[in-house]
Amino acid sequence: MRNLRKRLNRPARIFAALGTALVLVWLLFPAQAQYRGRRGGGGGGRNGISSARMKEQERMEKAINPAFKEDVFTFARLRFESDYGGYGGGVRVWNDDTPEADLNLIYRLFEATSFKIRPGFNFIDITTKELAEYPFVYMAGAGRATLSEEEAAALRHYMLNGGFMMVDDFWGDDEWEHFSEQLKLIFPDRAPELMTLTNQIFKTVYQFKKQPQIPSAFYGGGGPSYDYNHIYQRMNHDPHYFGMYDDKHRLVMLICHNNHYGDGWEHEGDDVTYFDLYSMPMAYPMLINIVTYAMSH
Repeated sequence: MRNLRKRLNRPARIFAALGTALVLVWLLFPAQAQYRGRRGGGGGGRNGISSARMKEQERMEKAINPAFKEDVFTFARLRFESDYGGYGGGVRVWNDDTPEADLNLIYRLFEATSFKIRPGFNFIDITTKELAEYPFVYMAGAGRATLSEEEAAALRHYMLNGGFMMVDDFWGDDEWEHFSEQLKLIFPDRAPELMTLTNQIFKTVYQFKKQPQIPSAFYGGGGPSYDYNHIYQRMNHDPHYFGMYDDKHRLVMLICHNNHYGDGWEHEGDDVTYFDLYSMPMAYPMLINIVTYAMSH
């Protein structure tokens, strides 16, 4: 965003103006998000993106006023090392569900809201310089993330000065304990607070009667299933939403444990059942709640 680096040197209020600048149009989501099957077909394309995808990207690009091309919503995904081997080698977890998840969700936001959306992929390193460009960042595979002291300090500075972070895609006791250790590096003097359904984020736009839970999509066993291979002795299988807050009790990090929103976006076109059960009623409406909350607080 324009002049964001300068704003990050100010108190934690850098994104307050976005609440009025990015007003959503509350379209009836079920009518807007109709199942269309996979949108990846169509042949051709550049950089692994099909011609059908390219047309979606072009639509989003054309909707942006050139005078305000930097004042758009960007879905920024964090790159990080993992205890599997990191993004420089070995197994990567930060890019789980890409490219489909990222391309699906930005186009759904474009369809269902009045947000102007930056097209394409936005993969960023955890540095103060890169974080300063984005008011909203997303971490997938959080249960395997391994942060350096410099990255933890950059995230702390970012969130305490107005940034918002969504944490997703991890399950069970072991992954929670691993992420908790990384969380202590970021906020050594704060603890995550368990969120209940009364929290505003569950009713910002769409009213949830229960906390949403998106299963990982394993189709080899006959359909989508939850991650049953993990240990749930202490952290039961229910979805757990935790919040990290600044000194004014502003939510700066939403932690979605026992959840896989990335699959809810990635697999929306695999079959109509998955779309009807998870993508349409939970994965996208909750994302709209989260983004709206983040941009207006």
